[in-house]
Amino acid sequence: MAQYMPFIWIGFAIIMAVCEASTTQLVSIWFVVGAISAAVTTIFTDSIPIQSAVFLIVSLVALLVTRPLVRKFRKKTKIESTNADRLIGKTGVVISEIPDRNSVGQVKVLGEIWSAVSDVKLKKDTNVTVTAIEGVKLIVIPLE
Repeated sequence: MAQYMPFIWIGFAIIMAVCEASTTQLVSIWFVVGAISAAVTTIFTDSIPIQSAVFLIVSLVALLVTRPLVRKFRKKTKIESTNADRLIGKTGVVISEIPDRNSVGQVKVLGEIWSAVSDVKLKKDTNVTVTAIEGVKLIVIPLE
């Protein structure tokens, strides 16, 4: 079994590298480093527990050392606002009744027709104010 251990560790390193390459996050690069270190350890000892300990220790140290650096240099994802945000606070008119919160009606805001929901029943031709956007639906309240 000992003569096969370098191949097992290199195989494990390759599997972890493929896993790493298939993701956009750093999830297994530390195990690649640990497996390569364990493979190098096979040159010095046939002891599988020692090789496994080297794998675990090197993987853990690599994780602890590099994780803070990775977090520091990763780009923060900024939520881009869309031009639909311009509708928030605008007034419109109901063109298709909104019977209740679970039903979708339609409103016309700034000359555009949008699907809309409301917590209250809104009849056709009711003036409304847009309070938020959920997906492709406007959240509206009656104009006071």
